[in-house]
Amino acid sequence: MPGPRLLTNIVEVFVFRRVPRPSGPAGLADIEFLQIRRTRDPMAGAWNTVMGHVEEGETAMQAAVRELREETGYAKQGTGGRELLNLWQLEIVNTYFLASLDAVMLSPGFAAEVAVGPDPILDEAHDAFRWVPRDHAGRSFLWPGQKAAAEHIVNDLLSPDSPAAERLRLAF
Repeated sequence: MPGPRLLTNIVEVFVFRRVPRPSGPAGLADIEFLQIRRTRDPMAGAWNTVMGHVEEGETAMQAAVRELREETGYAKQGTGGRELLNLWQLEIVNTYFLASLDAVMLSPGFAAEVAVGPDPILDEAHDAFRWVPRDHAGRSFLWPGQKAAAEHIVNDLLSPDSPAAERLRLAF
């Protein structure tokens, strides 16, 4: 069939933390998103979320947990890594065209809440990290799908009256 290929072998993990306020409990204004800067082409120098390929025999969720651990050191409590507190599937699948592969990409997304504490440990594909306040996520993420995912996390998963949060939470 002519035309671009359809690929579904990349996952995106939006890592966030809830930073306590000195004057009271954490709230939505205290959400910060992790961005990591890539060192390799085609995205060298771009600030991104955790992304990676699904390996043979893996589910998308397994790939998300593995990529999170490999790229940042965040892992399930008791595994010796930085602490992953919660994991959700997103109801957004990022769709984009990648000209270098002549492919339309469908990338399932996940939200990973991590503990405030030690800095992430980056792999060789990344050279820097930054925590972006939720109010700046729309300006800080490069791609429209990533901006939409950050908004979905804040509005649909972290809102105290969210009917979706518990249904989308994953056991990891």
